[in-house]
Amino acid sequence: MNYKIKIKDAEYEVRIRKVEDTKAYLTVNDEMFEVEIDGLNVNPTRMSSRTATKQIQPVIPVTTKKLTRYNHDIQPPLPGIILDICVEEGDNVKKGQVLYVLEAMKMENNIESNYDGIIEKIHRTKGESVLESDVILTIK
Repeated sequence: MNYKIKIKDAEYEVRIRKVEDTKAYLTVNDEMFEVEIDGLNVNPTRMSSRTATKQIQPVIPVTTKKLTRYNHDIQPPLPGIILDICVEEGDNVKKGQVLYVLEAMKMENNIESNYDGIIEKIHRTKGESVLESDVILTIK
């Protein structure tokens, strides 16, 4: 389910991906979140039409207990060699900021962040050969 919400003049695009027990998994402006909701005991994707002629969406309490950002593992777009790592663990990064330089197919490629966040862990080092499946760093 997709929604557009407005909080204090800021607009957000929210997509509810999945609801299980008391947790909702959603995307807010392209960032994934896991939200725990107090008192959630209905599945919002199920609607009953046994007694009503019109389907009614159940009301869900909106008391948010916990909001956890997902970690984003950054992988190379193609195999290559890491020429430089431009960030350190604990650095704040913005979307579009260069994270590392990858030499691939005899070209230097600046690999930019797709997320705002904090560098949680750097898994590879300068000069190391990497494959597409290797995790270079993790953004929280």
